[in-house]
Amino acid sequence: MKFSQYFSLIALLSVFVSCSSDSEPSTETGKSGTPPALTPVPTETYFPPISRTNEWETLSMETLGWNEDEVSNLYFFLENNNTDAFIIIKDGRIVIEKYFGDFKSDDNHAWNSAGKNLTAMLTGIAQEEGFLNILEPTSTYLGEGWTNMPLNQEQNITIKNQLTMTTGLDYTVEDIFCTDPECLNFLNAPNTFWYYHNGPYTLLDDVIANATERDFNAYFSEKIKEPIGMQGLFLKIGYNNVFFSTARSMARFGILNLNQGNWDGTSILSDQEYFNAMTNSSQNHNLAYGYLYWLNGKSSFRLPSSEDEFTGSLIPNAPDDLIAGLGLNDQKLYMVPSLDMVIVRMGGASNEELLGPSSFDNELWELINAVIEN
Repeated sequence: MKFSQYFSLIALLSVFVSCSSDSEPSTETGKSGTPPALTPVPTETYFPPISRTNEWETLSMETLGWNEDEVSNLYFFLENNNTDAFIIIKDGRIVIEKYFGDFKSDDNHAWNSAGKNLTAMLTGIAQEEGFLNILEPTSTYLGEGWTNMPLNQEQNITIKNQLTMTTGLDYTVEDIFCTDPECLNFLNAPNTFWYYHNGPYTLLDDVIANATERDFNAYFSEKIKEPIGMQGLFLKIGYNNVFFSTARSMARFGILNLNQGNWDGTSILSDQEYFNAMTNSSQNHNLAYGYLYWLNGKSSFRLPSSEDEFTGSLIPNAPDDLIAGLGLNDQKLYMVPSLDMVIVRMGGASNEELLGPSSFDNELWELINAVIEN
């Protein structure tokens, strides 16, 4: 089931989320891409207001000493690779914000699997509040019979297995997005193999909803979306629960991650043990994967739709400490703690439709580096 078939729903979504706090600032002129300067370079992290306002501080490339002459090459590459929205945030402030074609700052776009980051953090919040324990069997929250396996096998699968793509469920089924019990069969023992299997991941939404006795969207809105000023909505599309929002809302979530779950003094996720586990290698089978987060700078990695292991870093041109949400058709949320930088890319597939990482990542980072290196 391809998410590219669903972008027509964005117009419908705008009915629900059009009152966005993430529209372009009044100081911008259309799609110029580079906001006005804020000098000198601030030393503290900025958090944009969570109220319904256009306000968002900016920094100029000149102030940062970036290579403005290289920006045209970056924009050319983005435009020629089906990009709709592109943002670079430094220390919480907008440095580059560019929209292409008819896409505007208040338009909503599917995150696709980049939205897995949202689910991972919400799982940590639910655990922190005592609603669940990720080491417990998934059947504790979904009930017996959520798979097509004998009970003794089913009870070996934990929430942590869902977070780390190590359930052992059969990924050779016709539809890896399917969440029906008849699609969820035994292949490997849990924790013995990594495979990017979407069906078990999607069921985390039901785990959270059942554990908290709350509607999933409502719980997400209360715990993450509203406290950091995001807008957007999870929509059920086939078997999948897909998050739609503006590019700026994705950037807000990136800022939250760079501050380890804290938003301007307000703790969104206090459990630092969980946060660290979420953003570091979660198992030995795919070092480049945390709790639904992609990780750069590891010695090897695995990719969706493949059983193979590859040597080297996931995105060689990107900083080693980069963590990311990566979605179908090159939805990108890059977060780089060492640079205090968030980068957002939304749009169509640059080439073939891939579920997460793609060659586009490394090509894009080569051009980003040309801009930000000084």
